[in-house]
Amino acid sequence: MFEDLLQTLGLSALSLQGFGPLLMEGTWMTIQLSVLSLLVSVLLGLIGASAKLSPIKLLRVPAQLYTTLIRGVPDLVLMLLIFYSLQTWLTTFTDFMEWEYIEINPFSAGVITLGFIYGAYFTETFRGAILAVPRGQVEAATAYGLKRGQRFRLVVFPQMMRFALPGIGNNWMVMLKATALVSIIGLADLVKAAQDAGKSTYQLFYFLVLAALIYLLITSASNVVLRWLARRYAAGSREAVR
Repeated sequence: MFEDLLQTLGLSALSLQGFGPLLMEGTWMTIQLSVLSLLVSVLLGLIGASAKLSPIKLLRVPAQLYTTLIRGVPDLVLMLLIFYSLQTWLTTFTDFMEWEYIEINPFSAGVITLGFIYGAYFTETFRGAILAVPRGQVEAATAYGLKRGQRFRLVVFPQMMRFALPGIGNNWMVMLKATALVSIIGLADLVKAAQDAGKSTYQLFYFLVLAALIYLLITSASNVVLRWLARRYAAGSREAVR
C-alpha cells in the first residue's frame, strides 16, 4: 500500500537516502507523545466534566473558565504560552528557592501542553456523555446500595463510553495531528524529522509526503481500535454499531 501510494505520486524513484532511522525515531516520538497526551487529556476531561456537573459553584466556575479559554484560543498560541510560561514559572521558583536552574524537557512540555489543551475538549465530550446516561440507571444503582465510586465504574462509565466514543475518536485524531506543533518547541517529532531530511536532501516535498502517509497509516490503525471499542461498549444496546 505504501509503495503504491508513492508510485501514484511519482515518488518511487526517490529513496530515503539514509534518513529512514530518523523518520522512524520521529514516528515513534509522535506516537509516544500522542498516547501520553491522550492519557493526560482524558484524566483532565473526567475531572473537568465532574466539576462542571457538580452542584458546587466553586468547582463549576473554574471548569467553565478552563473550557471557554482553551477552546477559544488557537492551539499554537496556547502551546507557546504554556511552554514558555512553565519555564518562566519554574525559573522564578528555583531562583526563589536558590536552587540550580532546571530546564523543562521538550517532550514533557509537549505532553503537558497537549494534554492540558485537549483536556478542555474531552471535558465537554465526557460532560455530554454523562448527561446522556439515563438518570434512572443511577437511581437504580443507588437503590441497590452501590457507593458513588461503584455507581460510576459499574453503571455510568460503561454507558457513558458508548455516547462519548465518537467525540473521543474525533478528539484523538485532531490531537494526533496537533502533535506536529511540538516541533516549534524543539521536539524531534515526525514533522521535524521530515523537515530535516527534506532540507538536507533538497527533497522537502518528498519527505513531507512520506510524513503525511505515515500519519495516514496511524489514523487508519486508530480507526480499527475505535471501531473495536465501539462494538465492545455497544454490547447489550438495542442499536448495533456498524
